[in-house]
Amino acid sequence: MMCIVSRHLLALRKLMSQPIQPEILAWGLRNLKSYQLASVSSPSLIVECGGQVVQSCVIKNAKKNPNFNTSILFIEVCLPKEELYSPPITVKVIDNRQFGRRPIVGQCTIRSLTDFYCDPYMEKRDSATLQTDERTPSLRDDVLIDIDDRLPLISGQFAGCMTSSTLNKFPSMSSLHEDEFVDWWSKFYASTGDTNKCGTYLDKGFDTLQVYNVELEKVEAFEGLTDFCRTFTLHRGKAENDDEDPSVVGEFKGSFKIYALPDDPSVANPPRQFHELPASGLQECLVRVYVVRAFGLQPKDSNGKCDPYVKVSLGKKSTSDQDNYIPCTLDPEFGRMYELTGMLPIEKDLKVTLYDYDLLSKDEKIGETVIDLENRFLSRFGGCCGLPQTYSISGPNRWRDQLRPSQRLHIYAQRHGYKLPVCREDKISFRGEDFLLSDFEDGKLLGTHLGPPEERLALYVLHKQGLVPEHVETRALFSPLQPDIQQGKIQLWVDIFPKSLGPPGPPFNITPRKAKSFFLRCIIWNTNDVILDDLSITGEKMSDIYVKGWLLGYEGNKQKTDVHYRSMGGEGNFNWRFVFPFEYLPTEQVCAIAKKEHFWSLDKTETKVTPQLTIQIWDNDKFSFDDYLGSVQMDLNRMPKPAKSAEKCGLTILEGDKYVSLFEQKSVKGWWPCVAETQGEKILAGKVEMTLEIVSEEEKEERPAGQGRDEPNMNPKLEDPKRPDTSFLWFTSPFKTLKYIVWRRFRWVILGLLMFLLLVLFIVIFLYSFPEYAAMKLVKPFN
Repeated sequence: MMCIVSRHLLALRKLMSQPIQPEILAWGLRNLKSYQLASVSSPSLIVECGGQVVQSCVIKNAKKNPNFNTSILFIEVCLPKEELYSPPITVKVIDNRQFGRRPIVGQCTIRSLTDFYCDPYMEKRDSATLQTDERTPSLRDDVLIDIDDRLPLISGQFAGCMTSSTLNKFPSMSSLHEDEFVDWWSKFYASTGDTNKCGTYLDKGFDTLQVYNVELEKVEAFEGLTDFCRTFTLHRGKAENDDEDPSVVGEFKGSFKIYALPDDPSVANPPRQFHELPASGLQECLVRVYVVRAFGLQPKDSNGKCDPYVKVSLGKKSTSDQDNYIPCTLDPEFGRMYELTGMLPIEKDLKVTLYDYDLLSKDEKIGETVIDLENRFLSRFGGCCGLPQTYSISGPNRWRDQLRPSQRLHIYAQRHGYKLPVCREDKISFRGEDFLLSDFEDGKLLGTHLGPPEERLALYVLHKQGLVPEHVETRALFSPLQPDIQQGKIQLWVDIFPKSLGPPGPPFNITPRKAKSFFLRCIIWNTNDVILDDLSITGEKMSDIYVKGWLLGYEGNKQKTDVHYRSMGGEGNFNWRFVFPFEYLPTEQVCAIAKKEHFWSLDKTETKVTPQLTIQIWDNDKFSFDDYLGSVQMDLNRMPKPAKSAEKCGLTILEGDKYVSLFEQKSVKGWWPCVAETQGEKILAGKVEMTLEIVSEEEKEERPAGQGRDEPNMNPKLEDPKRPDTSFLWFTSPFKTLKYIVWRRFRWVILGLLMFLLLVLFIVIFLYSFPEYAAMKLVKPFN
């Protein structure tokens, strides 16, 4: 009976299981921690699955080369047909020590094998025979490119590598004939859709780049950059929880391909899945890290801000940018490029860390992100250097890779077992398709810096292969103190250049834009129809008018004209010049203002505001506060078109659709209305005639002009205003007050009073003298 049951169970097992061959890629071991106070120097692998065991070769010296010499392992095992019930794969790392000791220094268990099942016949490749025509250059199997030093890939290419002290002092890559406002940030803002900050970049037909809101590894199209091998963490002992294991002792670099074997032994086994493997030796690489900006950082200072700076580490090498910390901000723009040299795969982990600068205490870590350079280097998606949209030999989108597009296309074909591309006059045949240059460029606005047509077409073919484009990725920052809480995000990208392929192209200059010094010259000529707010000593309506002005963000530099006293009709004459210096970013069309938030602050905080001019009309009072009459605010990039005369100036100017840019026209003259509010309604408070002019720092030296009517009073020269004789302050000039105010208005009353006083005086004298005179006449004492 027991034999019958056993036979039935065995038959049932055969029906529910199938022969499986897990194909194992054992690429190498990384970051192995010491075991029992001794470093792990000669590790090997033991892979167990379904009761079957296979062991790898021994790495002779893990510090010099942590990769396995023999990378492919096979196991034949019977596994359930239902993938859900497949047993796990256990990978154990053994250190082969002296005297036969072989302790297990770490292990990992892959419980779910679903991701590793594959159809071995699905990916049918082209014939392995490399067919080329006479125009196709051949490349050696070890993928070494012979670059002629006499003919650099790019004119003006550097002959050697830069030192860290000169990284961020590179000249702009823009051509000398390009618009000075076109820079890398124009490209970045054009790619993010912020067209207000990119100037005329898109109008010139220049390239844009891809801005990913996640890490490059999380972009779905690139399969996590783990298409060649994955990273499995090695543990020692039992984990305390499922979130984070403190006993991580290293990493296993490898992958698995699991497929079923045919039931019939006479049928040939499926083709191998791991083939055309890259060389497992060390590769010295030049790594360029472009840190663009960060945002949403966690505050570290008492003022709710932080003073961040960047530190980049690769292996034991690191560079700190502490001297260039950005004060008082949670959204810094770094615009820095760091260049390091590393040996892959030993120094594979690139760490970008943000610190908060503190003057008196130790700098505090804000957060960090770690990038696995090896995965990018080995991935078939080409994560080393993103592909630009076009092949340019000059200008702001200059080719920066080591190899030309045609060379990269040949290497891509070799590494993937494809036939080499066949190049003809304007056509490339690759993977059974014909690519024409006209298919990619017809109907598109092309730049003026494009390279040869065959290279441009090769670049378009590379894009069709789904390779990583030129990009900026957004990476989350985490702190070891709070590993589960995001500390902000950082935008950057990384270029990896193997030194065996020669020197790379020149780097991009991503230095943040520096504001340029400009001066706004505002000449107040006249005012008209100003509200009469006061009563004169004679009871007439009047205003003592003066004009005040300033730029938004520069309230500490408010300027005002002299006073036009006793304006009876709302008119005022000034001929007064305001001079407002300001720092301006032409491409972004904003003013950059750097000032201290508090008097005890150590550093200035930079803010960006629109260039807005405020002009106000005031009534001057000597014994009380001045009275505000009205104002006008104008964005200098989009200001209302002024009226040519005072009669045509009204509130409709501010409500119309006609605008001018002072930065384009350089100088504008006319009348603008000033507005006041009364009971919630806007009323016309006056009109101001002005000349507005923008001058650069160089033009200021060539055409000097003083403030007010001070020297140098030129460009143009301002004469003293022709004001009426009644325009003066009455209590400081009493004689003028009598002459021009009292006498002119009340002279007949004064004359009448004088005649009346003389008459009264005559009558009084007469009445006083008449009795004595009459008595003398009557008595005649002398006779």
